[in-house]
Amino acid sequence: MSQTTAKSSPKISLLRVLGPAHVWALGVGIVLVGEYMGWNFAVGKGGAYAALIACWAAGLLYTCVAMIDSEVTSTVAAAGGQYAQAKHIIGPLMAFNVGLYLVFAYTMLEAANAITVGFLVDTVAGMSGHSGIDQRPFIVLSIIFLAWLNYRGVLATLTFSLVITAFAFVAIIVLFFGVAPWNVDSPLKHVELLGNQPALPYGWLGVLAAMHFGLWYYLGIEGTTQAAEEVRSPARSLPFGTMAGIITLLIAATLTWYVSTGLMPWEYLGQAGVPLFDAARLSGSTVLMVILGIGTLFSTLASANGCINDASRAWFSMGRDHYLPAWFGAVHPTYRTPYRSIIFLVPIALIFALGAPLDQVITFSIVSGLLGYTFMPLNIILFRRKWPLDTIKRGYVHPFHPLPAIVLLALCGVTYVAVFLGYGTQLVSMVAFYIVVSLWFHFWRYQFVSRGKQFTMPWPRPKGY
Repeated sequence: MSQTTAKSSPKISLLRVLGPAHVWALGVGIVLVGEYMGWNFAVGKGGAYAALIACWAAGLLYTCVAMIDSEVTSTVAAAGGQYAQAKHIIGPLMAFNVGLYLVFAYTMLEAANAITVGFLVDTVAGMSGHSGIDQRPFIVLSIIFLAWLNYRGVLATLTFSLVITAFAFVAIIVLFFGVAPWNVDSPLKHVELLGNQPALPYGWLGVLAAMHFGLWYYLGIEGTTQAAEEVRSPARSLPFGTMAGIITLLIAATLTWYVSTGLMPWEYLGQAGVPLFDAARLSGSTVLMVILGIGTLFSTLASANGCINDASRAWFSMGRDHYLPAWFGAVHPTYRTPYRSIIFLVPIALIFALGAPLDQVITFSIVSGLLGYTFMPLNIILFRRKWPLDTIKRGYVHPFHPLPAIVLLALCGVTYVAVFLGYGTQLVSMVAFYIVVSLWFHFWRYQFVSRGKQFTMPWPRPKGY
């Protein structure tokens, strides 16, 4: 009698090839574009000093985000980041919603970056007497090129981000030293530009409104968690890369505000398309203008590159767990990337990049991210309650618990009010959209989810189970 042995095909997984520098590049690379464009809309909302208050308040919010994320992700080392956290700690409906928040936050940020690339090319062309060029080919080309790069492999993708992100950050430092604020002949004119203006032209209501775009200084630092399944040592690399990233961004954000408000009237700064590039042009230095022009381009490419990486990982993870069709959970046999998820999200980014105003695209990203941040306090509180510190090993333990969770929740509440003041209709529409999709998941898609296969962490039973 012949006996046949069925050979199951080997499971193809993502590669663990990344180190702490790649985690830093992923987090900072996504966010640093916020220093090159977008943050300045906070100036238009409340004035220069309101934007500075929003910068530091948002910095506190994101420091709490980084601390909480570092603890949970160093323990839940799986692709999908906050989606994987919600899946293990809270439940399927929360996980589905958090996964969507991540995908739309990053995809809309990718679209905003592509719009900025087109605007920058048009601005540079205008300086040489060729203004009014069609920006759309540059928008499409940037998204297609970066999607192809992500398709080909994560190591090359994030190494590319590491190089161009480092250049963009150094460019901000060079601009600060280039304008030499300690010299009497510095081009900075804070006294003239701010001294004769009311500190808060719209009062404290303007400060509240500025919080809307204050988040843009740091939006996306939580994306470091998406690399959890591809990092060689998650318990060490993820906390180090994330915390180093938020420190980098706090420095860059403060320097950006200081230089920009010293070179441009706040009325113009509040609606500028590429404020750091404009600041370099007004400095009178051709070298600074070239460096910041390249820095603006590099920051947008690094951000869009990281957004494609993060959005596709979240979409891939949801497909792998059958929250979405399992077709999206495929890994490329050669490049070991979630190639179907990468390809699927490209046309969505293009639709918004080609058909929506920049401020609305930014708001879509901000609100989606804000909804995700609102989940984090509940997540860390339940995590500590279900698995106390002495029950499972953590790569990082954030201090002062539960104070960061309380501060984060309070700042999220303030920011919702700020968004409502300027974009109330869009905020309500987005919340309604997420509610409708949640109902679809609950009444239809949940039947395909195998809950027993979701829990991949070797943890003991939760306390009180």
